[in-house]
Amino acid sequence: MKKSSIFSSITFIFVMATIGVVFTFILFYQYDKEQNRRNFLNRYALLSKSIQYQLVFSPTLKDFFKLLKEYHMEPVKDIKKALYILNHTPIVYQHTSSIGTALILKNKKNAYLYVTTKKYSLLLKDMKYNPNRNLIYASIFLSILILIIIAYILTIKKLLPLKKLKVEIDKFAKGDLDINVRMDNEDEIADVANAFDNAVKQIRKLNSSRILFLRNIMHELKTPITKGRITAEMLEDGKNKERLISVFEKLHSLIEEFITIEKISSGFMNLDRKSFRLIDIIDEAIDLAMVDKEKVELIKPKEINLCVDFKLFSVAIKNMIDNAIKYSPDKKVQIIVNEKAIIFRNRGEKLKRELSEYLEPFTSDGNQKDSFGLGLYLVDNILRAHKLQLLYSYKNGYNSFVFKNLENILVKGKNGMCRA
Repeated sequence: MKKSSIFSSITFIFVMATIGVVFTFILFYQYDKEQNRRNFLNRYALLSKSIQYQLVFSPTLKDFFKLLKEYHMEPVKDIKKALYILNHTPIVYQHTSSIGTALILKNKKNAYLYVTTKKYSLLLKDMKYNPNRNLIYASIFLSILILIIIAYILTIKKLLPLKKLKVEIDKFAKGDLDINVRMDNEDEIADVANAFDNAVKQIRKLNSSRILFLRNIMHELKTPITKGRITAEMLEDGKNKERLISVFEKLHSLIEEFITIEKISSGFMNLDRKSFRLIDIIDEAIDLAMVDKEKVELIKPKEINLCVDFKLFSVAIKNMIDNAIKYSPDKKVQIIVNEKAIIFRNRGEKLKRELSEYLEPFTSDGNQKDSFGLGLYLVDNILRAHKLQLLYSYKNGYNSFVFKNLENILVKGKNGMCRA
């Protein structure tokens, strides 16, 4: 389902509001126009009859002009002007009765009433007529539209910081802590942005402290390990010397894994992905695991190149080899390779719980000495970083762990490019 943008929703609301205002104005204009026409004709019909009646019954001049003033009518006294008006002004209504004839004339600026009887003819200008009535309505309509547009612009302007906030949050989600979303506005969006900015600053401080602590403790651990390794080298050749060197190498390897785990789990590791032969990666993993190659059986090995971080992917395969040999009664592991998956098989008992529970650090089946430690946890994080998936199945006395979706990192062809 396509997500709906808040900006699109607000734009839609304002567009619908504008259409509603325009539609309402059109209806009102048509209704008012018809009502105004009717009132106009009714008023002039009444005026014409009243004035004709006064002309027929010969009112006094004073009373007649008083009547015209009450009706807001003014006689056109200039004969030339009157004739021009009669000849050039459109007639909109004409009524003839036994008393006389009444003509209503109207142009863009003025309205006139021309009444005639058997004795008199009189052209009157309507002083109450307002030709700008529609202009007033149009001005009101335009003012409302302008207010809607201004409200829309101000609303969008208020919400624009959300786009910046989203961009910075996306950067933060990818591990970039060098962001700044502080805002000087005094609204709810600024409050949220500033609260997030304070949280980022706090996380940045915690991250710096964590890195400093990690570096210090790694340094403190490496020093005695290095000294112990040097001391072990001074011993006479024999099993004790080999065991001590192996222990110190294992400790050094564990420290490197701890550093890798910390970086991956915190999301601040950038993969150095290049094209490598899978067989070379497996050889490196076997060396890291410090096991005899006779214990690792490659089934159907293919000349496959993968776009991976060599060091990390080697550690992932090394951990799978470690676990398979550790929990197998015959202390062997089979590695089956194809273009879709890498499968690690070993004899042994079926896992007692779901795989997802074993992907947590230091998970065991109830016996602490048989804990999976950080092995599968680290493998799962490395695979996720490479957009792969770890699956598990059990059949005919064999445990099978699968690196699925290998096609996502497969380099096609001998000269294929690594697309990280």
